[in-house]
Amino acid sequence: MITVNNLLFSYAPKNEHTLKNISFEVGNAEIFGFLGPSGAGKSTTQKVLTGVLKNYSGSVKLNNREIKNIDKKFYENIGVAFEFPNLYLKFTALENLQLFSSFYTCEQFKIDELLQRVGLWDDRNVKVEAYSKGMRMRLNFIRSILHKPHLLFLDEPTSGLDPTNSRMLKDIIKELCSNGTTIFLTTHNMTDADELCHRVAFMIEGQLPVIDSPENLKLQHGKKSVKVGYRENNHIEHAEFDLLRLGQNKAFRELIDQKQVETIHTQEATLEDIFIKVTGTQLQ
Repeated sequence: MITVNNLLFSYAPKNEHTLKNISFEVGNAEIFGFLGPSGAGKSTTQKVLTGVLKNYSGSVKLNNREIKNIDKKFYENIGVAFEFPNLYLKFTALENLQLFSSFYTCEQFKIDELLQRVGLWDDRNVKVEAYSKGMRMRLNFIRSILHKPHLLFLDEPTSGLDPTNSRMLKDIIKELCSNGTTIFLTTHNMTDADELCHRVAFMIEGQLPVIDSPENLKLQHGKKSVKVGYRENNHIEHAEFDLLRLGQNKAFRELIDQKQVETIHTQEATLEDIFIKVTGTQLQ
């Protein structure tokens, strides 16, 4: 769906490149995470991919078509939700969606159903200027998927959402992907990336030193051990065992048989741990 080769971009001819010769591919019905701290070049990459920034070097193809040569009709297949909602504040939620719906000729979701799905139905006739950030984020999200896009760009989609609404939005994202939508997810939220993405790319200072699946990265960089929490004299104690031939480990088997086990966890590294280890940069 997306093929990028040797992409270079600078906001001014004499400035240092913001994007430095990056290459990657995103397959059909894949959730691809673009991860990194603020200022790393994530949003710039997304703006190039969506055609907002055109003065780039290299090749950027969507569905085998160079983005510079894509016509307006192609955008009926693309949905975009930037981190800062693009909505008309003097319009109600319903009026916003009706307006954006009028831009498309393709098959669309029913507006009423989308508003109900994200918990905004009761406030559909309230002007957006009275909405909280979380409400605006939910409205902005359903605006981006209203026309059933084949390719969806999301920038920090759960920013400002409480855990319940964050879970709801992530469930919809997974559902869209399972129905064939390709999703390019830009975020610095490593928990969201770990949960949602088939593969992730680490971006630091306009470069991509790592592209792999979260599972592979955690296996490569995590400790090959298991940590057991067990109750001893009304206190929780912990013991750690090597995963290699764990079932043959006498001490582990005795602990499981003789103690009241409370927790068992493999000692996987988090994506944030791996990002810091690989790039030497703390997420912001």
